[in-house]
Amino acid sequence: MLILMRLGATEEQIQEVCDAIKARGFDPLLLPGEDRRAVGVPAALSNDQKVDLEGVISRLPGVSKITQTSSPFKLASIEYHPNPTVIPVKDVEIGTDEFVVFGGPCSVESYEQFSTAAKMVKEAGSKVLRGGAFKPRTSPYSFQGLQEEGLRIIQQVGKETGLATISEVMAADMVETVAEYVDILQIGARSMQNFPLLIEAGKSGKPVFLKRGPAATIDEFLLASEYLLNQGNENVILCERGVLPIDRTYVRNTLDLNSVPVLKELTHLPVIVDPSHGVGVARYVPAMAKAAMFAGADGVMIEMHPDPREALSDGSQALDPATFSQLLGEFKQLAPIAGKRF
Repeated sequence: MLILMRLGATEEQIQEVCDAIKARGFDPLLLPGEDRRAVGVPAALSNDQKVDLEGVISRLPGVSKITQTSSPFKLASIEYHPNPTVIPVKDVEIGTDEFVVFGGPCSVESYEQFSTAAKMVKEAGSKVLRGGAFKPRTSPYSFQGLQEEGLRIIQQVGKETGLATISEVMAADMVETVAEYVDILQIGARSMQNFPLLIEAGKSGKPVFLKRGPAATIDEFLLASEYLLNQGNENVILCERGVLPIDRTYVRNTLDLNSVPVLKELTHLPVIVDPSHGVGVARYVPAMAKAAMFAGADGVMIEMHPDPREALSDGSQALDPATFSQLLGEFKQLAPIAGKRF
């Protein structure tokens, strides 16, 4: 529910609306506006509750009109938050017209490997350093990551390079630990609907990078982000990383670039595309990364390994240093055409 205040409504009148909402057990959400203010009720209301609230609030001074939001998600909706959210992390702002590249290997394998990769992605123009310390793998016999030792390496290399850092957290009871070491918490696609994890990540106050599940609808994706926002954490980044393909003969997933303009229309949150997981084949990643820029994404997450042939995980989708550097050079040339900075 949205309560639109009249032009010139006083702070006292706005507070009276908020008090009426609180008296009925809901938390009001104050929404800024250039000409007039609005108050939101970010909750699923029954018909009786809607009638009760409308009856009380419509009679209050300063109220212009009351409308019902059409989307099942509230805090993520552009109806509630008409201005794009910008998330500052170290020296980068995510959600502006700057096209931000998250780069680095799938897994942290050693200090030497990760430090080498970090220097390469920074030199190429990447602003955020990615690396997995805890790796959810299909097989229990595959490399599972260096775990907390990997987090310590990420933190050390992040300090040495000045890059913002991101790594995945897989369980609610690990949020506090991972948050000690990295700048951005990543919620992987397989954890998109791990609601206890979402709640704890939201409570952390850290920026959270939420990946879309491989079979999730747009509404399900945004409702997952709602769990984070509902904890008072406004620093949520959405990531499209591909959906289940009809044919896995040639690619790992189908990169749903349709979702980018749809999400930009529905929500105020930044949208990042992960073409590495989206196609799963290194030679196709550059084309899809450039397509993401023109689809309106705020940036991309790309896997780069100093030697993909020796990677302990996802080497088939990792770019080598030369290809990664060439791609970022192309971003610089293409950004003005796409209305971006790089």
